[in-house]
Amino acid sequence: MNPTSTFSSGLRTKNMRRHGNTPIPAKKPHDIIPAIGESLRIVPLGGVEEIGKNMTVVEFGNDIIVIDAGIQFTDDDTPGVDYILPNIKYLEERKDRIRALVITHGHLDHIGGIPYLITRLGNPPIYTREFGALLIKKRQAEFPQLPPLDIRIVEASDKSIPLSPNFKVRFFGLTHSIPDSTGIIIETPYGDIVNTGDVRVENENGVPVEKEVEQYKIFKDRNVILFTMDSTGIDKPGFSPSEASILKNIDAIVAAAPGRIILATFASQVERIVEFLNSARRYGKKVVIEGRSMKTNVEIIKHLNLVDVSHIVPIEDIEKYPPNKIMMIATGAQGEEFAALMRMSNKTHKFVRLQRSDTIVLSSSVIPGNDRAVEKLKDNLFRHDAKIITYLDSDVHTSGHGKRGELEWVHKQIPYKYFMPVHGSHFRLKMHAELAAQLGTPRENIIVPDNGSIIEIQDKGNRFVKLPEKAPSDDMVVEGLNIGDISEVVIRDRKMLAEDGIFVIIALINTRTGRLKKSPDIIARGFVYLRESQELLSEARNIIKHSIEGTTVGMNPINFDYAKNAVTEDISRFLFQRTAKKPIVIPVILGV
Repeated sequence: MNPTSTFSSGLRTKNMRRHGNTPIPAKKPHDIIPAIGESLRIVPLGGVEEIGKNMTVVEFGNDIIVIDAGIQFTDDDTPGVDYILPNIKYLEERKDRIRALVITHGHLDHIGGIPYLITRLGNPPIYTREFGALLIKKRQAEFPQLPPLDIRIVEASDKSIPLSPNFKVRFFGLTHSIPDSTGIIIETPYGDIVNTGDVRVENENGVPVEKEVEQYKIFKDRNVILFTMDSTGIDKPGFSPSEASILKNIDAIVAAAPGRIILATFASQVERIVEFLNSARRYGKKVVIEGRSMKTNVEIIKHLNLVDVSHIVPIEDIEKYPPNKIMMIATGAQGEEFAALMRMSNKTHKFVRLQRSDTIVLSSSVIPGNDRAVEKLKDNLFRHDAKIITYLDSDVHTSGHGKRGELEWVHKQIPYKYFMPVHGSHFRLKMHAELAAQLGTPRENIIVPDNGSIIEIQDKGNRFVKLPEKAPSDDMVVEGLNIGDISEVVIRDRKMLAEDGIFVIIALINTRTGRLKKSPDIIARGFVYLRESQELLSEARNIIKHSIEGTTVGMNPINFDYAKNAVTEDISRFLFQRTAKKPIVIPVILGV
């Protein structure tokens, strides 16, 4: 028996209904959620079945605190969707009780949902560190129609901030990959709830540095009733390379580069970008910043005076300097189609043509799901004969999410009663739960949640349970100007269009006789090349004629919907038999 199966997990099972020949999930009526009573309730609305769209609700009495409001980026399973949001219906129904939104740090999977969700939540005050506040304001400026945000900047050293009779909040410093990363302590009547946000442990050869030890001394005498922690890196053993060692290696590469040095990394790796700027100054290089998000974050770095930026020059001036005096810091290490590095690699960049003497450092790992895009990027880059350095052949990147050894060390710093893993797909949560059990936490004190799970600490802290009821958890999506529930039918149709195309039938019927006035017109896109498929089209027209007239001749008045359904079914069957494809069939039948 798999030992992790003893944890409470509640994998989702969905009733299925059929749409045409394709099963799709049935809409489930919302569970009737019981009154909270004297319980301390925790509801993860996002971030526990995926990496992204992090949001967790903490509730007691008439008071609610929300931790983070992130987005998830889309993939091939969500064509036409801009972003995926946590489902906040549970909060919308209780928005008068929301006392605050507290933010762990400024990455989009923790703050990206704010412009789309904040008014639906009643525009509560937002408590965040300064760097997170600047990123939130920058993003909010893109939505001038929204009311002003109530942002309250806090320090990691601040004492507890009262938010309501039942809640106080306190921030504590920890290590991630962006300035002002913090964990959250929510003081409740039953004890502290601790949420780390995203976390790693700076170390030297697997030994945490003194700063890390000091950061966690705050928990020595605290009563932590529930610990919730980032699980993203749990599947990787040991400790990550230290950020200091990564920067040392990159500094050596910069010093030895014979020509231009192009450093591609996540725009969110702000602390690393600061050190890149320091390195350029050390070796007398001018710096070019490429990529919209990179420029935004460098503007914030400049605003906060984190580093001297006087040696940054506009890309238009790049030819004014010798190649060995240029450092470019760019986005696009994930192979994004229109990002700066991809445009350089495929020779579509307006100002940059790669040269043999260039050194390109991909200072990032591959995000799951981006493998093919990164391979394409690397293929393009290697065609230029420049020197390419990646994290696979040199230590030029370390994750902002701690590996298993780091997470284990953090567990040992925080004495807690109950544990709930967050921030990761289900298998990662299960692995993290197993780690907590191996470290001595009773299995009945560990719950692995799903999005929408309602977790309660009952009997004044003596019981840790997951209710059978769930909060609404179907994804919400952003599509252009619209925000709403994801439509399974729309997504299914988009996938079919992408995979098998569209087959449009235009037929004119004599309403007196029920017969076609002429041979039906056919328009196909993404299905077959019509000029080479005349025999197929001729057969299709015959089937269309027989199908329509078989239902309309003698019918008075003509039931056009019935005729459309019949021809759709008949022609879909024929096309699949002849081509093994299932294009979307759209009949247009007009009476004349």
